[in-house]
Amino acid sequence: MQLLCQVLAVSPAGYYQWRHRPAAAPAPWQVAAQAAFTRHARRYGTRRLRAELHAEGHAVGRYALRTWLRRHGLRALSTRPHRPRTTVADPAAVVAENRLLGQPAPTAPDQVWVGDITYLPLVGGRWCYLATWRDACSRRVVGWHLGAHMPTELVLHALEQALTLRQPAPGLIIHADRGSQYTSAACRARIAQAGALASFSRPGNPYDNAQAEAGWSTLKTELLPPGTAFASLEEARLEVAHYLDTYFNLDRRHSALGYRSPHQFEHDLKINLS
Repeated sequence: MQLLCQVLAVSPAGYYQWRHRPAAAPAPWQVAAQAAFTRHARRYGTRRLRAELHAEGHAVGRYALRTWLRRHGLRALSTRPHRPRTTVADPAAVVAENRLLGQPAPTAPDQVWVGDITYLPLVGGRWCYLATWRDACSRRVVGWHLGAHMPTELVLHALEQALTLRQPAPGLIIHADRGSQYTSAACRARIAQAGALASFSRPGNPYDNAQAEAGWSTLKTELLPPGTAFASLEEARLEVAHYLDTYFNLDRRHSALGYRSPHQFEHDLKINLS
């Protein structure tokens, strides 16, 4: 020890004094950052963590958060690619135009809903399928349904839930890709019965339904750790229900909403319009 102290040009007494010095207490923002990182189950990177801490009154930047995360060996979840094909078009279907082309972004909820289907893995190499309808203004998932297969009923159950909960006024635009579930006569009839207008992506153009598809990689990353799968369809339903209805809609901050949750965004919008 004396040799090491000599090499480092410090006194042995100073070294032992430093060694027995009590550790400095973490800054208040660090305590809050640890709580937020744990509460959101590693789903928040530096941008959302900063927004969360600012909302709690802590002035901290992304670089400080990045250094803190690295120092403590903490890493946010990252996205991963998808596998099964969920969009199978019906070449014989007669579909409507893309009513969103050239139109301004919606300025209030329940003006435009966008729908899509994705897969979720089950143990044993099996899959289940999740259909959602999202509000294009607030990003809220207004209706969803999970099943072992993806017939037309999958999207109809999700649509029925959305129509029952939201009670939209006539004129709502309901947009989806050209998957056979959406272009089916049953789906188009239910949309018309609700006083809404059907809208479909152009053939071979995934960007026309980009908002509906954008959240899938985030959902899968945040819902399932990499390399894992749900034990059963029932477990998947319970986990999806908690994630979408409680976490995603009510608590998760979205960059497109000024780092507010869909619920908070709709609440703020209602106050501003009143």
